Amino acid sequence: MAVPALIVALFFLAAWVGSSIPRNSDWTEPDDGIRIMVESNGVHTGIVMPIVSSEKDWRETFPSAGMPREQDGWLPTHVAIGWGEKEVFLNTPTWGDLEAATALRIVFSGGDGLMRVAHYVNPQPSEYYRELRLRPEEYRQLVQQIEASLPPAPEHGERQIYRSYEIGAVHYDARGRYTLGNTCNQWVGDVLARSGVRMGYWTPLAGGVMKWVDDPGAD
Repeated sequence: MAVPALIVALFFLAAWVGSSIPRNSDWTEPDDGIRIMVESNGVHTGIVMPIVSSEKDWRETFPSAGMPREQDGWLPTHVAIGWGEKEVFLNTPTWGDLEAATALRIVFSGGDGLMRVAHYVNPQPSEYYRELRLRPEEYRQLVQQIEASLPPAPEHGERQIYRSYEIGAVHYDARGRYTLGNTCNQWVGDVLARSGVRMGYWTPLAGGVMKWVDDPGAD
């Protein structure tokens, strides 16, 4: 048991160190700009954006963003976009539901990427939904980075939608392979960093992403 425990400890240590080394260390948040959020449930992170802004209308990419929500019939105002492992996104609502075979496959060979798109109505800042302001050019780069994770749309028709246990969220095929080194949180960290935002180099864990975004309740 000592060897597996040591491997796990080394992974967490490497994740802490890697996420503490900044990319774009001189970046500063503008006083005015396009407001986004970085969300977290403690395990998984995602990027929350207004459905319509001067820079992007997400209904063009995800038609579900313009449809009433299943749970209450309200029209969403924001989309929350994340990337992760297909089997986990679709069939694993809690860690207790994670099958050993799935976990071992991910550890040793990885898994197919999948994009999650959830639909929110006026989400409010909190410990789990932390705001960032981006300059228009940074937001355009953010959009480009997110769309680069999608395969080309079909020439005729819409992208295939996958449903899961999560009411109000839909999923789409995505580029990339999920591994322990390239996790859902690493994807969020990379997308933000490539847009110019200050972020850690290696962010496989949710905390490694969230520590770079101010907690509105910390004051």
